Amino acid sequence: MKRFGILNSHISKVLADLGHTDYIVIADAGLPIPDGVKKIDLAVKTGMPSFIDVVNAVDEDMVIEKVIIASEIERNPEHANYLKGKFADKEIEHVSHEEFKQLTKQAKAVIRTGEITPYANCILQSGVFF
Repeated sequence: MKRFGILNSHISKVLADLGHTDYIVIADAGLPIPDGVKKIDLAVKTGMPSFIDVVNAVDEDMVIEKVIIASEIERNPEHANYLKGKFADKEIEHVSHEEFKQLTKQAKAVIRTGEITPYANCILQSGVFF
């Protein structure tokens, strides 16, 4: 049994398999997940687990070099401000929500949360620790 870090075996495996510049998505409950992209569904009920809880957990276990968010997240100031603060030391790229959905097709996995606020989604681009 793991001593610390992500306990969910599906997330843990995806993170261990990531290469430099690979994408994973952390999504609200409503983001469409493209056919052929692995879906890790954590949603239990509305709001559980939250987008922020999942981002915090993944950030502890993943080398992140860049974050991609939809520009429309500005309509959700709580999550927009959270991401700007959380990843202040990383490159944050803004794209349209439509472009964001297209980029999810390149993801190794989409982690679906129970979040039900608009545009609470991000793409995390893997970095390297060396």
